[in-house]
Amino acid sequence: MPSLTLSQASTIIDAALQKGRAIACAPLVVAVLDAGGHLVAYKREDKSGIMRFDIAFGKAWGALGMGFGSREIAARAAANPVFISTLAVASGGRFIPVPGGVLVRDAAGEIIGAVGVSGDTSDRDEECALAGIEASGLKGDTGGK
Repeated sequence: MPSLTLSQASTIIDAALQKGRAIACAPLVVAVLDAGGHLVAYKREDKSGIMRFDIAFGKAWGALGMGFGSREIAARAAANPVFISTLAVASGGRFIPVPGGVLVRDAAGEIIGAVGVSGDTSDRDEECALAGIEASGLKGDTGGK
């Protein structure tokens, strides 16, 4: 089974944070999980909010749990809020249904992990996650069309 390495996770985080500085985002946090939902690496910028880890982790964890990026989860939440609320309860609150949770796919298209970014708007968080994944040579999957 392919796996996400610490080196790849570190590249993703550093490039995502660099993108955040380039587009003047609010202070960001970046969490990278392996395909099993385990934290591989995490960084938080100075002055980021105390709940940001939980949000970033939840975005990535939810994407892994559902098998598609959190942009699609957000769309489904809008269409069926009761189901998404039930998932949030079933996951013990680890499920955050907004953009910024991006699946990481290898060259063969296999899911090897997920990235969650939090700190700015969800769209900008997602943009930073994608930049980090691209910098690592892997493919990001937002769940968007």
